[in-house]
Amino acid sequence: MRRETKGPQIFLSRAKPEFMARLFAQEVPEVYEGVIEIKAAARDPGSRAKIAVLSHDSSIDPVGACVGMRGARVQAVVGEMQGEKIDIIPWSSDPATFIVNALQPAEVSKVVLDPEEARVEVVVGEAQLSLAIGRRGQNVRLASQLTGWSIDILTEAEESERRQKEFATRTELFVKALEVDEMFAQLLASEGFETVEEIAYVDTIELAAIEGLNDEIAEELQARAQDYLDKFAAELEAKRVELGVEDALKKVPGLTPQMLVALGEKGVKTLDDFAGLVGDDIRGYFETKNGERVREPGVLESFQLTQEQADALVLNARIAAGWIEAPPEPEPVEEEAGEADDLSNVFRK
Repeated sequence: MRRETKGPQIFLSRAKPEFMARLFAQEVPEVYEGVIEIKAAARDPGSRAKIAVLSHDSSIDPVGACVGMRGARVQAVVGEMQGEKIDIIPWSSDPATFIVNALQPAEVSKVVLDPEEARVEVVVGEAQLSLAIGRRGQNVRLASQLTGWSIDILTEAEESERRQKEFATRTELFVKALEVDEMFAQLLASEGFETVEEIAYVDTIELAAIEGLNDEIAEELQARAQDYLDKFAAELEAKRVELGVEDALKKVPGLTPQMLVALGEKGVKTLDDFAGLVGDDIRGYFETKNGERVREPGVLESFQLTQEQADALVLNARIAAGWIEAPPEPEPVEEEAGEADDLSNVFRK
């Protein structure tokens, strides 16, 4: 709304997803009455849109109700939106199911979620790849907007190739760190171990339970793993000193020896240097240069930190540098006497 001399003027945007939702409320009585809820909507105005619907009445199909007899209801909305194609999908509280639905008409083979990053890896067959991505990436882009998840799409062949590379990398690491042959290293990798740290600190009972191993072998493996980690830590410490990274940075909670070396290689060598950064400086960010979107790498980008973790590191550094005070510890919540009495009475009964 904008106030002018003639009075308030109201301007409506036909490009907003909310406009499409209102049109469905006008054409679909169940939406207007609240029996069917439009949980999310995403649009590429003038081209394509997706809406996710949920029925609060188990006897009513939300997709069918929005489509209408012979598509009459959805066609009425499409006509009002100048032919914009609309995909109507069922909403689900399960993120994986919702993402699979959102990528329709493509068929998904596998979904791997990363809740911390709100990122999902979707695996599809080769024949489904173009459908999943859509023309100029439209389908996956709208699905991402609809679900709120960043979606990476791989073919089954690409996923298999990546898994094989990861397996080979872990095998090579175990051969070097534990001084075992390739077959033994492959056995450990196939059992789900990904790092030397996992082997060093896992319960020996779990190691000994692997077929072909016993308590004596498990203890020897852990001794070799811990010895490797000690040597690696010493090498990292020597590298940190060589790079001139000051000791004060070692005291920042959350910074690992590997991170300290990475910071030194990027020229971040003092506590004040690090405290002056922001989360994006750590994780990396995009900016526009000469009309093109360019990625600026972060000083700790290779560690794949979440935004929350990066912000926490900066906060810890600023507290350590004395720039700000540490937030007060939350006071313990004391249970009210009356509530405790009530609970004890219940248990007596």
